[in-house]
Amino acid sequence: MKLNEISPSEGSKKIRLRVGRGASAGQGKTCGRGVKGQRARKGGYHKVGFEGGQMPLQRRLPKMGFKSAMSATRAEITLETLGKIAAKNGGVVDVAAVIAASAVPAAVEKVKVILSGTLTSAVTLGAGVVATKGALAAILAAGGKVG
Repeated sequence: MKLNEISPSEGSKKIRLRVGRGASAGQGKTCGRGVKGQRARKGGYHKVGFEGGQMPLQRRLPKMGFKSAMSATRAEITLETLGKIAAKNGGVVDVAAVIAASAVPAAVEKVKVILSGTLTSAVTLGAGVVATKGALAAILAAGGKVG
């Protein structure tokens, strides 16, 4: 491939519409701007978000971001962490065991196991502990099960 052989994709480049070239051209007289008013004038337009002097929506709303309240009751742990917790609790891991191991905050109600690291021993997932598709496959491959 050479620079002089490169061309834009089909349909990506549009021919500029030549307005004000008579009625037969399709965009004559008012050139598609309608009749009178600020928008019909040359250079007569306003800023994006301008609402005619009214306080714009983007300035009326508070700028403090968003943090889901649900995030305080949800947490993630890795397969490696799961293996360490299971070794201390006889292979069964539930939310209470994860909180007791200080792997997640005390307010957590549901824990999700993500595929990160390796799992060598069999683990049984108890109440409140779920796994992603990849983590579930790794748990089952290690001889574990979801209870």
